[in-house]
Amino acid sequence: MRKYSAILGNLGNTKDRFCGGYKNNPSSIEMLKNASRIEGIKGIELVGTWDIRKDNAAEIKKALDKLDFECVSIIPDLFADRLWGNGSLSAKEKAVREKAVEYLREMCGIALELNCSIINIWPGQDGYDYPLQGYYLDERKYLTENIALIASEYPQLKFALEYKAKEPRTHSYLARMSDTLLVCLQTGLDNVGVTIDTGHAFLGGENVSESVVLAKQAGNKLFHMHFNDNFRSWDDDMIVGSVHTIEYIELLFWLDECGYDGWLSMDQYPYREDAVGAISESVNWLKAFDKLLTNKRQRIKECILKGNAVETSRFVRKLICN
Repeated sequence: MRKYSAILGNLGNTKDRFCGGYKNNPSSIEMLKNASRIEGIKGIELVGTWDIRKDNAAEIKKALDKLDFECVSIIPDLFADRLWGNGSLSAKEKAVREKAVEYLREMCGIALELNCSIINIWPGQDGYDYPLQGYYLDERKYLTENIALIASEYPQLKFALEYKAKEPRTHSYLARMSDTLLVCLQTGLDNVGVTIDTGHAFLGGENVSESVVLAKQAGNKLFHMHFNDNFRSWDDDMIVGSVHTIEYIELLFWLDECGYDGWLSMDQYPYREDAVGAISESVNWLKAFDKLLTNKRQRIKECILKGNAVETSRFVRKLICN
């Protein structure tokens, strides 16, 4: 049974470097109420500081309970504060790294208060922009050591590392599945795993289905999923299935083959679109793909095992178009 969720901020204001705001920015409580209008959404992800802090944790928990939402994950803000502009967990400055760890401790405490089991870490500023700028040996070590430190302090939580090839830095230390799994395995901790953001994987040139299998083979390291779509050259955060339709069918097939039973969380940035409508479309696309899979799963597996591209193309065309 699929479990659908959404990142709360997807329902808020959107902006870019050209426009400071395409929409009005509702309060977190208003965004939660809007999320309740999306059929199928039962979970919410909260961004630390933006949506959830010590001073409003009780209020947010009350609102979640009232709307019958589960707090799926907390995403610490290690990317938007200028303090992290040159890195957070891997920053050259020890004082900045220590502040990042202390901030994570605060977010872990709030997660326990909200009965939330996942800390989704996207260290977007941990990387470099130019040649001869990053001291890779030390900075990658700092990143791994600090993740291991916080995860060892909170063994009851899962720490899901979300990778992305670039943006806001030109190069990220957690760029693709392979280097993210390396960090997970180097920590030696069972509660450190991976979040696959489908758009980030597309951007990194990955076949998302194969990435799912890599995480499975590394010891069931796929902890969480973020869903969106793009044209591969940028993290466009579009409606699920609007571009990579067939790849999404394959992805859901492999999530099942690998026994993934976690949340399917919508992570979009609908700049100009109605947020409730765009996120609803993403959920509905995923439901439609599942419907296709329901009676054709064995036939799809037979196509994969046979490996005849022409025959598979013929089958998929009929599956979608007839």
